[in-house]
Amino acid sequence: MTESMDHLGKLEEKIAKAAELFKRSHVERLELQQEIERMRADFKDRLKRADAVEQELQSLRREREDVRARIEKLLDQIELLTKSD
Repeated sequence: MTESMDHLGKLEEKIAKAAELFKRSHVERLELQQEIERMRADFKDRLKRADAVEQELQSLRREREDVRARIEKLLDQIELLTKSD
């Protein structure tokens, strides 16, 4: 009888350890899910910022081309004026 009580005690101990392990893994899983959500939100934010930077870059490139074209026109006009002298 004592031997079966020892087995029962060991079984109870194993079940308690398994339950504790289950609880810990559940908490860890929830924490990981929260971390994933934070990372997704951060990723979306960074993606929005990257899109904004890309749009600004394209705008600056267009502006640069406009300035280049205007300078070329001015240089052409200067060249015409200097040729007539």
